[in-house]
Amino acid sequence: MPPFTAPAQQGSSVTETEIEAKVLQLVADQLGVPRSEVTRESEFDKLGDSLDKTELMMAFEDAFDVSIPDETAASVQTISDAIVLIREYIPAKQAEV
Repeated sequence: MPPFTAPAQQGSSVTETEIEAKVLQLVADQLGVPRSEVTRESEFDKLGDSLDKTELMMAFEDAFDVSIPDETAASVQTISDAIVLIREYIPAKQAEV
């Protein structure tokens, strides 16, 4: 399966660097691993099982106040994929306000 790619979005006040820092910390905290062991290239399948991935997606939704469809979340393979996905959904959420 090819890596997840999202279209470029404009208008978000949250930077990708901020999203990355928060996602990396959430993954480390949720899985109980040192933050230094979690990188953008880390694969969810190697970090934990499918339940861990599901719980992480829910944690991302809560942390960033977004709703990610299950089908879309299933396509996420790496931490980088999750960051790109969240970056896509934040502007969509802001547009709804």
